[in-house]
Amino acid sequence: MGVTAADIGFGTLMRGWRQRRRLSQLELALDAGVSARHISFVETGRAKPSRAMVLRLAWVLGVPQRDQNRMLIAAGFAPAYTERPLDSPDMAAVRAGVARVLDAYEPFPCVVVSRGWWILQTNAGAGVLLDGVAAHLLERPNALRIALHPDGLAPRIGNLAQWRTHLIERLRREVAADGCAELSELLAEIESYPGGFEDSPDLGGVAVPLVLRIAGGRTLRFLSTVTTFGTALDLTAAELSVEAFLPADDATAALLR
Repeated sequence: MGVTAADIGFGTLMRGWRQRRRLSQLELALDAGVSARHISFVETGRAKPSRAMVLRLAWVLGVPQRDQNRMLIAAGFAPAYTERPLDSPDMAAVRAGVARVLDAYEPFPCVVVSRGWWILQTNAGAGVLLDGVAAHLLERPNALRIALHPDGLAPRIGNLAQWRTHLIERLRREVAADGCAELSELLAEIESYPGGFEDSPDLGGVAVPLVLRIAGGRTLRFLSTVTTFGTALDLTAAELSVEAFLPADDATAALLR
């Protein structure tokens, strides 16, 4: 049997998040509106927090919803957030919303990813991103592996060092915020791929583009946008993101229309 949140204990979980956020007990106490003595007692198990206190401390620490559930369970309470399969009847509105977004971005590429960067759905326009990707990367497609693996998009990316730096830095921020082991393992894997690292990428004053070479010696330039469900109370919905690639110039728009 694996170790559960209840086995670890709330105090240990809270201490881990406090240290990850580089807060002292006093700083956390001030932000949460309680005494440092109370924080100390909670961390050592000498005091049991109320459900409201667990949620307040989690909010102050910026704990993701999935880990808020773990903290609640460790403290002896029911989870605050459900986790339904995306194909369940209760998630019909979420599926419909995702489908509308995918359709709205046609003919430009758009993909739906879950926690861990797993690709769940794409629109037809995403074919330009997946052309030539090795079959083994498509068996259970992961957006970052497809983007940076030598058998994926990497050989066709004209600004690979810049795009690789952008994606790795984005994932590093997610790992720092979330502490998820799956994301940490993915980060270590993609950092091992070749491609270089650009310390000071030229952002052109706007954003990092994806420059993609396609057949016929042509080049596409994209800017990416990310859409999420900002008020989701279900973990599946909260951890979905829809990433669209919009033309960064008129030539790209014309080629894809």
